[in-house]
Amino acid sequence: MKRITGLMKNICTMKNALNAYQKARRCKRYRPEVLEFEANREEYLGKAIRELESLTYTPGKYKVFKVWEPKERIIMALPFYDRVIQHMIVNYIEPIFEHQFIYHSYACRKGEGAHRASKQLTRWLYNLEVVQGKSVYVLKADIHHYFQSIDHKVLKREIRTYIKDKDLLVILDRIIDHNGIFPDGVGIPVGNLTSQLFANVYLHRLDMFVKHTLHAEHYMRYMDDFVIISEDLEQLKRWEKQIEIFLADVLKLQLNPKTTIVYAKNGVDFVGYRHWNSTKKIRKDAMRRLKRLMKNFKDGTITEEFFDKSFTSRIGSIKHADTYNLVQKITCEAKELKESHA
Repeated sequence: MKRITGLMKNICTMKNALNAYQKARRCKRYRPEVLEFEANREEYLGKAIRELESLTYTPGKYKVFKVWEPKERIIMALPFYDRVIQHMIVNYIEPIFEHQFIYHSYACRKGEGAHRASKQLTRWLYNLEVVQGKSVYVLKADIHHYFQSIDHKVLKREIRTYIKDKDLLVILDRIIDHNGIFPDGVGIPVGNLTSQLFANVYLHRLDMFVKHTLHAEHYMRYMDDFVIISEDLEQLKRWEKQIEIFLADVLKLQLNPKTTIVYAKNGVDFVGYRHWNSTKKIRKDAMRRLKRLMKNFKDGTITEEFFDKSFTSRIGSIKHADTYNLVQKITCEAKELKESHA
């Protein structure tokens, strides 16, 4: 494909900077650092443009913290000023990469997401098992310590497959190398806007390998989690070995040791749900987290405001499964719990 150049002149405009600022402040506009930026908006946006144009921009210091749900992860957040700059850049480079991604890549893409991936998996299982009457197996896999294992040289090589703009590449390289707590040359932080895009770019090579070398028809990926469906168990075993070799040789990654092949009739665990050809259930750990939330509120270790926000979010996710009766029961329990604390 023809590599793209001339991007920096479009990135470094006040129109793009203002658009980036509006995106970066979404749902965060009353935070102190956002209010401070707003008070001096033209000055900060002008500074962002000048630093990018002169190639003097250097990412700020990360704020590092942990989250424990749905699993323990280290999050690295940049100052608001840097997040605006990342939006300025992503506004122009995301469409370039987006045009190349496969249809069934669902993470961090407009119009996609976990629920679309879940629905597609159920449709595939229904078509294969019910419509075609096949018995199928599913390779369920993910990458071991994905974000912290991304190799900078490989990532830069992949980016250069699409982008030729030398000035922009200087800035992108600087963002990639500014990796905070990781060893030099590996790892990109969870939490960066650019990291979400780069993580998809990095595994696009895997998508191409699975689709065009292995010729797997029923393959989908949600960030570093992916599934392949086949009626041929031995074929899936061969594919797993071939993918393992490809990841190690080309992308310097490893499959999670928990990677497995399951019989589809026993259910397929993917994007937070257990899937069958005509039903979908929530995972047991989702119910455990919800019950722990209710216990913490009962014990007084969390505020009612925190409980309400977390409960609404969790119930919203649970409703996407076949859980009508469960949702009614849990909602009543939560109402009684709040009334007892009134």
